[in-house]
Amino acid sequence: MMRPSMRKSDQMRPVSMETGINKWAEGSCLIKMGGTHVMCTASVELNQPLWKRQQNKTGGWVTAEYSMLPRANATRKGHEQMQKDHRSAEISRLIGRALRSVVDMELLGRHTINIDCDVIQGDGGTRCASITGGFVAMAMAVRWLMMRGRIHENPIREHVAAISAGLWNNELVLDLDYDEDCVAELDSNFVVADGGKFVEIQATGEQHPFTREQLESLMNMAATGCAQLIDLQKQVLE
Repeated sequence: MMRPSMRKSDQMRPVSMETGINKWAEGSCLIKMGGTHVMCTASVELNQPLWKRQQNKTGGWVTAEYSMLPRANATRKGHEQMQKDHRSAEISRLIGRALRSVVDMELLGRHTINIDCDVIQGDGGTRCASITGGFVAMAMAVRWLMMRGRIHENPIREHVAAISAGLWNNELVLDLDYDEDCVAELDSNFVVADGGKFVEIQATGEQHPFTREQLESLMNMAATGCAQLIDLQKQVLE
């Protein structure tokens, strides 16, 4: 059966990343993956977070906050509801973990980079788009620090990106949009670094358990997809 978007099973939606779209932020990227659009900004604080200072720890920190604008989806959700959204808090932690996995905190020095990922329009895969675009914004913020002599060596060890994959209509598919995600039998998100190294895997059998073979096929599909996203990151950061 043809996917609702008319894509092949291993085909991503059209992807674009536009940098420098916020003149105030030290790093910014507007990422579009099909109908999902996320504004990612990186803000530099010239100090460690309070908890690191209190514990007399060395090195910097990278943290993230994820939110959806009130009309990012078909039904409006007010700002007050957003603030009480446990889903957003969980996704924020995921983004932070993903980005920290490729950063040497000692080389970052006593600096904090705050990544804000605001979903302008959601059509599936918002957390994955946030990680992929958030990395670009973070890399720009690191470049800002280096250009000003605040740090002397790039603390980013490698690139990282993320993509969804799942079982839809009994077919393994890459980069699920909202229509597919709503009815997927297996829903998963993969965070992958350079060279196909996995940072984090989230997989849930929505309707029934899944096999090791299915998971391995999805891993291969996701590794290929993330490699394409990383290539695009490298192009926009040149």
